[in-house]
Amino acid sequence: MSDSYVIIGDGIAGASAAETLREEAPDAEITVLTDEGESLYNRILIKEYAKGKLPEAPISIHQESWYDDHDVDLRLNTVVVDIDIENDAIHTHEGDTFEYDTLLLAVGGTPQQLPVGNADADGIHHFWTFQDARKIKQSVEDADRAVIVGAGLLGIDFAAICGAQDVEAKYLMRGDSWWRYALSEEGAEIMHDAMRERGVEPVFGSGVDHFEVDEDGHVEAAVDPNGDRYECDFAGVAIGLNFNTELVEDTSLETENGIVVDEFMRTNVDNVFAAGDITTFNDLVLGEQAKNGSWGSAKQQGTIAARNMLEYGSEEFEWVSSYSITHFDFPFLSFGHPTLGDDSIEATTAEGEWRRVALKDGKVVGGVLIGDLSPQSAFKQLMREGRDVSDQRDLLMEPGFSVDDLAAATEQQ
Repeated sequence: MSDSYVIIGDGIAGASAAETLREEAPDAEITVLTDEGESLYNRILIKEYAKGKLPEAPISIHQESWYDDHDVDLRLNTVVVDIDIENDAIHTHEGDTFEYDTLLLAVGGTPQQLPVGNADADGIHHFWTFQDARKIKQSVEDADRAVIVGAGLLGIDFAAICGAQDVEAKYLMRGDSWWRYALSEEGAEIMHDAMRERGVEPVFGSGVDHFEVDEDGHVEAAVDPNGDRYECDFAGVAIGLNFNTELVEDTSLETENGIVVDEFMRTNVDNVFAAGDITTFNDLVLGEQAKNGSWGSAKQQGTIAARNMLEYGSEEFEWVSSYSITHFDFPFLSFGHPTLGDDSIEATTAEGEWRRVALKDGKVVGGVLIGDLSPQSAFKQLMREGRDVSDQRDLLMEPGFSVDDLAAATEQQ
């Protein structure tokens, strides 16, 4: 009898695991359960759809026919209500039971809600699924004024959507800059100027105390903690994710800001694995437990999880992630863990070009590049090698920096 594998989640982590299992275990029974109503799509491109830059067709990655062609049992609109770890079984909202030999949890997260009055009003949107993108596109096309909340990588997608649709927006930020944990004032101001050019005005030292609604329950204003009122008929909220660990709260699985896995994507239960946003994993590059929400990381985790589901210990997850923003006239890329570290170094390397590198114990752990992305391969190599650069920090800021520059400097000493 062939082994049975159940995957909960059909995002890029779950889908990559299904692909790998089918490639490497042709006779395996594979079932994919997802609460979404459509099969795998490109979560990176849905923001371009919401901006009005792409039609729906290029967003899809796996049509439903792919699952049939590859003998993968896909169950859409299926909500898992219980995971019975002791009896290796999954129970769904319709009363179905799926037994497994090995389970993969690729359940991701859910956008956090603002804990303020009228946060669930019509016209207030969160951005995570393709269905969210459709609603956002329709809503923003009918809007005149917008408010954006959440000064991070998802929040800036809302800013770009408003700018692309010519909707005047106020971007309310609690701190004094966008993504203040990864950027200094100088780097952030490049992003602020780009927003302003598109009709999105950053408002610092702000936030939302409550929303006001009209008689139909549609948002009409955001009031910040200072009492300032910003009229809007569209609001985008991106303040982070709540990881979907409620499914395993009553099980023996270890959780800590997600589901804890080792470098092989296995949990503390031998036949249960996890991949994607939901994981708190053993980051071999960083040397400690970490999280990573990038598309590339989730895809690789799904692949690595599948290989270890077939043969545990066969391949470690070792990855330096990157995240790019393509909304503006200049490139922007973050890599590794730019908000971590105990030290950093930054520089403006040319007009419109800026970089910052985060260091921990003298080693590169992440960074941000604006304008010139050419050093990214070198910085990622330094991360993978774990090289101490504390005595040659300034070289990292040189235009055209490469790892060979460090080697040459070392030889001269």
